[in-house]
Amino acid sequence: MFHSRELSMSIPPRRSTEPLDERPGQYCIRSLALAPEGYKLIEWAEAHMPVLMELRRRYSQSKPFAGYRIAGCLHVTKETAVLIRTFVAAGAEVAWSGCNPLSTNDAVAAALAAEGIRIFAWQGNLEDFYWCIERTLDIEPHLTLDDGADLITTVHEKYPELAQRIIGGTEETTTGVIRLRARARQGKLLYPVIAVNDAETKWDFDNVYGTGQSTIDGILRATSVMLAGKVFVVAGYGHCGSGVARRARGMGARVIVTEVRPIAALKAVLEGYEVLPMDEAARIGDIFCTATGMRDVLRRHHFELMKDGAILCNTGHYDVEINLQELEELTLRKREIRPHCTEHTLRNGKRLYVLAQGRLVNLAAAEGHPSEVMDMSFANQFLAHLRLVEAHQRGETLPREVLPIPSEQDELIARMKLETMGIRIDELTPEQRQYLDEYLAGT
Repeated sequence: MFHSRELSMSIPPRRSTEPLDERPGQYCIRSLALAPEGYKLIEWAEAHMPVLMELRRRYSQSKPFAGYRIAGCLHVTKETAVLIRTFVAAGAEVAWSGCNPLSTNDAVAAALAAEGIRIFAWQGNLEDFYWCIERTLDIEPHLTLDDGADLITTVHEKYPELAQRIIGGTEETTTGVIRLRARARQGKLLYPVIAVNDAETKWDFDNVYGTGQSTIDGILRATSVMLAGKVFVVAGYGHCGSGVARRARGMGARVIVTEVRPIAALKAVLEGYEVLPMDEAARIGDIFCTATGMRDVLRRHHFELMKDGAILCNTGHYDVEINLQELEELTLRKREIRPHCTEHTLRNGKRLYVLAQGRLVNLAAAEGHPSEVMDMSFANQFLAHLRLVEAHQRGETLPREVLPIPSEQDELIARMKLETMGIRIDELTPEQRQYLDEYLAGT
């Protein structure tokens, strides 16, 4: 069994000199004075995450994570705080950073720091983003929990010696899974990683309903525009894009979808959306939202084609989908006209509005996904790490690959969620179960 130990390494200074509350080796946050506000936010989330709270109740006595250290790199929201508290209740020692420079809730970070959690995160930590990630690795973790694979990439590229003691990790989002599968294909993944993103109880709910609602929430908070009657262009019709398209249509917008994948485009057509190339959609769109995981989805010639007043935002993990450098080259002057809304006046006289600096609009300009849907995603995170720990305790060596969530785990979480909602479903009779294995039955 692993044991905790005191940190002894020297900690390099931050690049930024902005004043923050900092206790070397323990936390670096905006202000510890924000903790009371953070406690109320976490309390609200706990009241709306019954599955994760039930897992906390089940494992707080047996403490299966006792002696294990977890480094986490995930948006520091009230929902993430519920997950962290659940790991701690189950015996884990954790260190945490945000996985996006603009997605940390400073009050939540303060509350966690006040509880003794090693946390290195604050809203706007662009200069020190990777410094924060590296501080979570100072504890020499046995497990990693990632959203976007920046933590795992940092281990592999900068601290590969740490990978020798890491028994496994998890990845929360599509972009991270893509990066990790590419690494695994080249035989360069140093430890097994479970793709939490690919669980049905994550992908089909968090990505669709969570992203759809929270993206619209971010757009409305940043702009206060009326969506009804607007031409709303969604780039990418995967789970996230389809969720955004559905919610925008529900608000009365005329939704246009752009795609590069024929099957996804066909799905959008059969759902009743107009499907166009971006070169055509750029001329008529009022609001553009990228949800592809690909770089340069909106670029120079699209900006030049857009109408005066067009709004641009991104709900993909990285800030690469809108080519901001090319937009800057076309910009005569810019100003922040509203919080999280930057007006670019182009040399041709048109004005374009970029939300949340092209980063995740649902987290930078709003609060991220609702607690109810993150309940299932984070239950998957907890159980995936429990699977890694139990395999380690059995002496089982898992392959250095991106591993799926077992269907049994998906079923368990869905059943628990239904129970908390007071919903009952049918069960197969013994005869029906036998019929599933009957290959001679026919007409």
